[in-house]
Amino acid sequence: QVQLVESGGGSVQAGGSLRLSCAASGFAFKDYCMGWFRQAPGREREGVADIDSGGIPNYADSVKGRVTVSRDNAKNTMYLQMDSLKSEDSGMYYCAARVRGNGYCLGLGLANFNYWGQGTQVTVSS
Repeated sequence: QVQLVESGGGSVQAGGSLRLSCAASGFAFKDYCMGWFRQAPGREREGVADIDSGGIPNYADSVKGRVTVSRDNAKNTMYLQMDSLKSEDSGMYYCAARVRGNGYCLGLGLANFNYWGQGTQVTVSS
């Protein structure tokens, strides 16, 4: 079965960095679009970044220039490097997979992804 396991969250000061990882199993990772989402308390889950099977990234405007999404198909793992973190980046970060279609991503809408991880917490203190 499909499994997505996030790691790398933690507590950092504003301006700091974190690198999140998502280990995937149970499907042909290299063939599908992957994404990162986040959810702060009392707010809706929102897209952060996605990356298609060819390695082409896409970012939410709120994180452009501060975040880099990448994937290592040999390790079945996706990464999210986050720099210059702000307090508003705090929240639970979720890995998502679009295990359908041809590997292209269709944007950072929740409905575009059909598998989700359990999340890893990121807390940025100012």
